[in-house]
Order: sequence, then structure tokens, then C-alpha cells
Amino acid sequence: MSPQPQAAVGAPLSRVDGRLKVTGQAKYAADHEPDGVVHAVVVDSSAALGRITGIDTGAAEAQPGVLKVIHHRNAPKLPYGPNPGSLNLPGERLRVFQDDLVRFHGQPVAVVVASTLEAAQHAASLVEIDYDSERPTTDLTDAPAAGEPRTYARGDAEAALQSSPVRLEMTYRPARNHHNAMELHATVAQWDGDRLTLWDKSQWVQSPRDELAANFGIPAENIRVISPFVGGAFGNAARAWPHITIAALAAREVGRPVKLVLTRRQLYFGVGYRPAYEYKVRLGSDRRGRLTAMTHELRAETSSYETFAERGVVSPGQMLYTTPNVSQAHRTVPLNVNTPTPMRGPGYSTAAFPIESAMDELAHELGIDPIELRRRNEPDNDQSSGRPFSTRRLRECYTVGAREFGWGSRNPRPRSTRDGDWLIGTGMATALYDTLRAPGQASVRLDADGTALIESSTSDMGPGTYTSMTQVAADALGLAVRNVTFRLGDTNMPTAPLHGGSLTMASVGSTVQDGCDKLRQQAIELAVGDKDSPLYGIDANDIVVRGGRLHLQDNPARGETYRQLLARNDRTHLEADGSWTPGQSRSSMYAYGAVFAEVGVDARLGLVRVRRMLGVFDAGRIISPKLADSQAIGAMTGGIGMALLEHTVTDHRDGRIVNANLADYLVPVNADVTELKAIYVDGRDDEADPLGVKGLGEVVLVGVAPAIANAVFHATGRRVRDLPITAEALI
Repeated sequence: MSPQPQAAVGAPLSRVDGRLKVTGQAKYAADHEPDGVVHAVVVDSSAALGRITGIDTGAAEAQPGVLKVIHHRNAPKLPYGPNPGSLNLPGERLRVFQDDLVRFHGQPVAVVVASTLEAAQHAASLVEIDYDSERPTTDLTDAPAAGEPRTYARGDAEAALQSSPVRLEMTYRPARNHHNAMELHATVAQWDGDRLTLWDKSQWVQSPRDELAANFGIPAENIRVISPFVGGAFGNAARAWPHITIAALAAREVGRPVKLVLTRRQLYFGVGYRPAYEYKVRLGSDRRGRLTAMTHELRAETSSYETFAERGVVSPGQMLYTTPNVSQAHRTVPLNVNTPTPMRGPGYSTAAFPIESAMDELAHELGIDPIELRRRNEPDNDQSSGRPFSTRRLRECYTVGAREFGWGSRNPRPRSTRDGDWLIGTGMATALYDTLRAPGQASVRLDADGTALIESSTSDMGPGTYTSMTQVAADALGLAVRNVTFRLGDTNMPTAPLHGGSLTMASVGSTVQDGCDKLRQQAIELAVGDKDSPLYGIDANDIVVRGGRLHLQDNPARGETYRQLLARNDRTHLEADGSWTPGQSRSSMYAYGAVFAEVGVDARLGLVRVRRMLGVFDAGRIISPKLADSQAIGAMTGGIGMALLEHTVTDHRDGRIVNANLADYLVPVNADVTELKAIYVDGRDDEADPLGVKGLGEVVLVGVAPAIANAVFHATGRRVRDLPITAEALI
């Protein structure tokens, strides 16, 4: 078969949905206003542990416009059937208004439904609730772990450590982080008999559908979830959280469509977060820096009612470097908090901070350049499985990054470089994230006017799914981008996997390509079998499509357009269904990166400023360079927050989150973001998927925080092992 020409893939196209967003025409969940919609406001628990002993809703119900106040004493009992999907966890998910138990500060204990938002807000403030409270356990450092740890071992790490010429032991503590996307979580629920329509902020429309089907005991096909635009999520819109059930319950109880929008404050306990960790590392090496042993002891917070144990937090320690002796113990610590959830670069970004900081500490101890140390421990295969790497261009990332960043001019001695009052330091770290893939489906339709429509129920929380899928479809169909429309975010569309884990491009993109390839071949076969076509009788393998025109590859003048072909055959359209399921791989598949950072630290005040950053990534084929840069620069910005600013503060006396707002929970602003640059090494991974991509959105965050932390050490000579790195730790 002749290779299909590529014009859109690899081009730095602007977002196809960009105009809708900047002009306010894109409709997010809270923008939907079905006829008769009313408003719901959640009342949160002011206790973190105990029971509700009394509830007085009289004053609230007396307010004009209030339709109903729902709580555990008057709410109907819901079936809450089993739902192993939807990212539910071991334990028992929170069952709203089904009992009097309080499990964490901010737990939903009532909801007020009123004709206006203002009436609902005011009435919610009038609901009085009494508690029989106990002192909660919310401090990770003081609480015991529960159950047996997840463990991994190869070799004899303890014996190898004892015999190692060089031994280091460190404990790192990355803080809890919250996602804080621009769009608040919102749900609009509307019943029509026993059928439910939900407009929701979601990274996976099947998740709220299946959760509500289980919670209400109705068939999943009776529920339609619509989510065409998501204003950022970073992981916390992948799961169906309790407010979704509250909105559907309230709508059914009042017989009206209900809109429920969580406040910014409620996002700190109404949805998940990146959990805090205590991560102890012991490593041993020879005098040349070759690792002989490494142990990892992890303690991570989770809720008392579910167990959240991040998959990716153990992987880097098992396979990133050549280490013959490794042991791991990952323990979860149940606390009186709400359940954590994946946050960008989940697990891997948490593990990268201690592992990459430890490697930097070893490099300093031995007087070896940090890049050279990593090169000396670069494995030939996946140390955890023995499998070969599908592709691993990490050495190239080091080489390109060192050259472009100017690493060779670095004075390796800490606290050796100044710029006035500023101590200048540089640091680097390795990044990795596994290449996830999942089955998906898509529908493709080519109309007689030469335009195409592709649909799949995937999501776009910001990486540019609309645009990248349009690019893939345009090339596969041989159409201009302007003649292709991609639609997403509706359970009525073909099934797609979770939009997260950097799996969308590989999974949905391969599905879209499959459907478009089938339709293109369908058109070609129609032409070669049509006696009136200039392509009649030609071998189908010799025909390509470009600019909406089918033609002989070696003779572009011989051919016809889709429009001519369909019109002559009295076809209004052609249709095809795309699907793709990843096969079993014999290789270890990961995306990699090397992140470089330069910081300035005020010698008197301890203030840290990132002066410049560079990330060099091995992410396979880059479908859209402009979108890739957006992902990388955004991730570097998020990594600056993780390293220097973001920290959820809990009052352990009552479990209250003290800084549950964007005034006190600090995130990077423009002044914190200076020169950020990303480079992508050439090379596709054809073993991973038909597109040759490896995933980009997660790996670009993973190495940022440790690179900054290592740069801070180089600038100051002081090693800070807790995140975020504050001025107090440096003065």
C-alpha cells in the first residue's frame, strides 16, 4: 500500500477550538441552563470525626425560593450497588446522606435546593448541625500505617548496603498538593422519568454514568453524560465524586433540573488531591558511583474509608537505574481526610523527588558530575522485568540537554556562583512515565460535500484532544484540517478510555486513524470499481488521497475528488467504525526526559526564583509541536509550584484545611515563570501503537521538582528534603 501523505501531523497548528474558548462560545458544565433549572449548594461538615446528633433546617427552609433541604434524615436510601470501574478504590466509597457518620472535615452533610444561587447560598448558611465530635487523626507523621505494605525485592538489599563502600540514608517529605484547575467542578442534572442527563466536568464520561447507575440502581443506558469542554483538571475530574450523586439526587427530589457548582474552597475536600508522602531512601554504591543497592520505604496518606495507593510511585525505584539489589515497602496511612486521587505525573513525580535528589546527593558525595553518575547507572534493559526497552533515548536527552543548557560551564562546587545578592545554582533530574494504552472506538463519516465528522467519547481537559485528533484524521482521510470536525465528550458517542495517564493520543488517536483508514480505503475501492472513475481498474494500493482528491501516487493528474466520487454514485455519505486494542508487548515502554533548572536564591532572605528551565524529552512521535510545547511549559510551571509554593496546610486539632483558597494556597504566577523551553528528540515507538507516540502530558512534569531542588542545593550548599522549599528552610 502506498504511504498516505502527511500534511497535518507534525505541523504546529493552533487549536481548532481556540476561537470558541477565547470568545466565550465554548460551553462548560456550569454554562448549561436547561429550562426550569434550580440551584443546589452543599453544606459541609465542620467536624472531622464523629456523628451528627442534631440538624435544624427550619430557618433555611423558611427562606424565599428554597425548595428543599436534603440530609441523612430525609434523603431516600440509595442502593449504592457495586461499581468496580470508575476508578473506585478498595474500601467503601462515600455514600452521601445515607448515615450520620462524619469521616472528614468538609464532608457533605446536607444540600439546599433553591430557585436562585443566592437563595441557596444564604439558606445553606442557616442550616445548623450539631455533632458528637472526636479529635481527628490527620497528621501523616504521627499516624500508624494499616494493613500489609506493597513490597518488591530483588537481590539482597540489606546485605549489599552493609558491604557498599558508600552508603547514604535520607528521608524526603513532599507535601500534599491540590489540582486547582481554573474551572470549578460543576454538574447539571436533569431527569426525564427514569432517564437522566448530566452535564458534568469530566475526564471520562463513562465514569459518572456508571457510578450513578450503580448508586441509583438504574441501567447505565438510561444515563447520558455530556462534557464537551473541561477547563483543566490534572486528574481530579477522572473519578465521579460525591457531588455528582448529590446533584442527581436533588434533581430527582425536587422534580427540576439542578445545577451544583462546588466553590473553590470545596475543591480542597470535595474532590481528590496528590497525597503527602514520607519517603525514606537508602542507597549504596562503589567509589565510581555504580549503584549496588537501594531501599525505598514509603508512607502515604489515604482516607479512612478508601485506600488510595499510587501505582506509579514504586516503578521508578524498580527500573530507572541499574541496581542489582532493591527493596521497597509502600504503606498507606488511613487518616480522617477525604480520599486522594491521581494528580499530573501521578506517583512518578512523587518518586522522582526522593530518587533524583538522592542521586544528586550521591554525585556530590563522590565528586561526580550528576549527568555522568546517571550515565554510569544507565540500564540495558528494564531491571524490574528483564524486558528490553521498546525505545529509550535517555542518553540522547542528557547529551542534548547538557549542550543546550550550557551544563559544561557549570562550576560544580556548591555556593560558588553569585549574581549580586543572588546565589546561582543549576540542577538536573531524570523523568520517566510508562506508556499506557487502552482499547477505544470512534465513528467516522464523510459527507458528499467532502467534509468529515469523527466522534469518540474521549475528553479534552486542556492538552488539545480536539486538535490532535483532527490532525490525525485529516492526514488519514487526505483532507485539509478545515474540512474535518472532531467531536467528543458524550456517552452517546463510541466508547473511549479515561482521558489521563498520557494514554489518549496512543489509544484514541490509533482508533481514529483506524476508522479513517477504513473509510479512505472504502472510497478507494468504490473508485477503482466504478467504470466512470478515472481510477477504474487501478490497483487500490497505488492510490493515495490528498486535499480531498483520490489520485494515482505516481500520476497525480489521474484522479478525482471525494465529492465527485460520491455524487456520481448517489452517495450522501460514507461511514466507518474505528477501533484499536493494544496487544501484549514483550518490551518495556516508557517516555523519558532530562530536566535542567537554574535558580537564584537571595543570600539574605532565602527567596528562590527559577531563572530558566529546559526539558528534553523522548516521547516518541510528536503529533502537534505547538500542543506539545503547551504541555511542557505548563508542566514546568506546575513543577515550580510543587517545588517552591504548593502546600496544603491542615489544622490537626480539627482537621480543617487552613489555606483552602487561591490567596493562601500558592501557585505560580507570571512573575514565577521566566525562560522555559522544551526539546523533543526524534524517534517514534512503533511497538507502542500505530502512531508511534509514547505519551507526553505526564512525563513533562515528573523531573521538574527534583531538578529545582538540586539547583537550590547547588546554589546554597543546603539540602532541603521537604517540599515545598521555603525561605525558612534556607535562612
